[in-house]
Amino acid sequence: MITHAAPGNTFWDTIRKGAEEAAAKDNAELLYASDPEGARQSQLVQQYIEQDVDGIAVTLAKPDALQDVLKNAEEAGIPVVTLNSGTDQFQDFGAFAHFGSDERLAGEAAGEKLKEEGLQNPICVIHEQGNVGLETRCEGVKSVLPKTEILYVQGTDMTQVASTTTAKLQTAKDADAVIALDAPIALAVLKSREEAGSDAKVGSFDMNGELAQAIVDGDILFTVDQQPWLQGYLSVDALWQNHRGAFKIGGGQATLTGPAIVDQSNAQAVLEYAQEGIR
Repeated sequence: MITHAAPGNTFWDTIRKGAEEAAAKDNAELLYASDPEGARQSQLVQQYIEQDVDGIAVTLAKPDALQDVLKNAEEAGIPVVTLNSGTDQFQDFGAFAHFGSDERLAGEAAGEKLKEEGLQNPICVIHEQGNVGLETRCEGVKSVLPKTEILYVQGTDMTQVASTTTAKLQTAKDADAVIALDAPIALAVLKSREEAGSDAKVGSFDMNGELAQAIVDGDILFTVDQQPWLQGYLSVDALWQNHRGAFKIGGGQATLTGPAIVDQSNAQAVLEYAQEGIR
């Protein structure tokens, strides 16, 4: 499994836990590597091809960087599935299955949720420029709320995230909401909102235990959960089922693990699992 995970992002720990549990069940050895830079992620894939692995699960956040190397996997006869990013591209890249959320649909769901709250002027915070999934999320929000403004931050530097968001909220006085695309980013936005003296509401994508508690406490309105544990689990299990019986899950279509809205109506029910790192 080769993802575009940045160091220290707990979201990917959840995906990896799902993958590890499936590997243990299937008596398979899981090799895991990640790099947020597309060219380096491609190099990692090539290294595993040269190791003659039995299957590859890969994210397509920066698909152009991976197109050639996944052709190499196909030529080597190594089956490929994609996860998390790649809903619209996985078939073109030779993968037989994809497990993830429809990012456009997820963005629209977030926009509709903000609209239900009477919010019209959100800031959508993209923490990794060039990530097609994140860009698509904000496009989905903007399709529902046309006044949505995009703010780019550097997700690997939380000090920069906080200072950039604080500065934006201090100047964008008409902003009534901030939608973060990642749980740690959303928690940083909470602090930025306080520092800026802003009344903007905060929504998020994705989940961790601290975020789930913030929803229970009413500090964050909601999160759009793509259920990453399932993405990791189903990706590994799909490769195993393909290996043992040539099974292909999904019938050539993406298997969606989201979007699922978590708000105060159901956050308590998932809180324990989020704190355990399986949500």
